[in-house]
Amino acid sequence: MMEREPYGKSGLRVTPMGLGLAALGRPGYINLRHAQDLKQSYSVSSMEAQAHTVLDAAWSSGIRYFDAARSYGRAEQFLASWLSKNDISCDFVTVGSKWGYTYTADWQVEAVVHEVKDHSLPVLQRQIEESRNLLGDYLGLYQIHSATLESGVLDDSELLSELARLRDGGLAIGLSLSGPNQSATLYKALQIEFEGSQLFSSVQATWNLLETSAGPALILAKEAGLGIMIKEALANGRLTSRNKDSQFEEKRLLLDRVASEYETTMDAIALAFVLAQPWVDIVLSGATTGDQLTSNLAALTLTLGDTDMAKLSRMVEEPAVYWKTRSQLAWN
Repeated sequence: MMEREPYGKSGLRVTPMGLGLAALGRPGYINLRHAQDLKQSYSVSSMEAQAHTVLDAAWSSGIRYFDAARSYGRAEQFLASWLSKNDISCDFVTVGSKWGYTYTADWQVEAVVHEVKDHSLPVLQRQIEESRNLLGDYLGLYQIHSATLESGVLDDSELLSELARLRDGGLAIGLSLSGPNQSATLYKALQIEFEGSQLFSSVQATWNLLETSAGPALILAKEAGLGIMIKEALANGRLTSRNKDSQFEEKRLLLDRVASEYETTMDAIALAFVLAQPWVDIVLSGATTGDQLTSNLAALTLTLGDTDMAKLSRMVEEPAVYWKTRSQLAWN
C-alpha cells in the first residue's frame, strides 16, 4: 500500500502515483488508441462506468491523488459521483483540478475545436465556482492549466491577486506547464509572491524519457518548496508498445529490451525512470483501463540500475521535436 507523503509546502499529502483523468472524462483524446480503450462506447453513462471502474482499481491499489480539469469533459463530474458513491472522506484523498481551458467538443470525438484556452480573470472566477460546485470540500489543489509566457497569465496582477485570495482561503495554488518553454514559465512563476510567500506551491510538468528539458527548473522548484508532479510520463502512449512509428523503432527496441531484462512492460520502465528522479513527488498514470493501470503500477516496485538509466537517457529528443510531434497526435 502506498503511503501519503507531504507534497512540498502545500499542506497536501499525495501518493507517489496518482491518477489523471484526461483520457477518462471525454470521448476524444490524443492518447494513442484511445478509442480502442473506450471500445468506442461514448455514452455518458458508459464513460462514467468506465471512469468508475478505473477509479475503483486505483483506490484498491492505494492511489490517493486524483487529477482533473475543467476541460476534461465530465471528469470532475465522474470523480465527484465516484467519491460520493463510495462515501470517501476528504481526509483520505487529495483532489486537484485546473482552470483555463473550456471544453468545446460537445461530447464528440471529432470536433473542429476540442478546448479553448483563456487565462482571464472572468474564466478563473467562473471555473472555480464550477469546480467547487462539483467537488466541494474535496478540492485541495487548483492549477493554472498549461500556463505559458505567451498567455500573459503570470503578468495579470488582478488575476494573480485573485489566486492569492483563493490560496489564503485554503486552496493550494499550482500551475501546469506545456510546450518547449516550460522552464522559462516556471522560473517566472517562482518569482511571484504575495504577502511575503510564494503564490504557487505546486507545479505539474511534462517530463519523460523523450522530454527532459524542464529538469533543472523543476529541481529549483523543489528546492523552493514546491510539490513536483509529473504528467505525460508515457508521452501520450508514445512510450508504450502501441507506438508503431517507424521513426521511433530504434528507441522502441531499446525500451523493449530493457523491459524484457526486468520482466516487465515498456510503460512500467518509462514510469520507473521518472520515479527514480529524487526531486519527483508524484507521477500521474493516465490509464484508461484497469489493465493499463496495473501495468503502470509495476513501476513502483522497480529499481533501475545505473547502466540502464544511462541507456534510457539517450532516448531524449530536442524539445521542439517532441512538442511538434505531440501537436500532431490525432484526437481519437
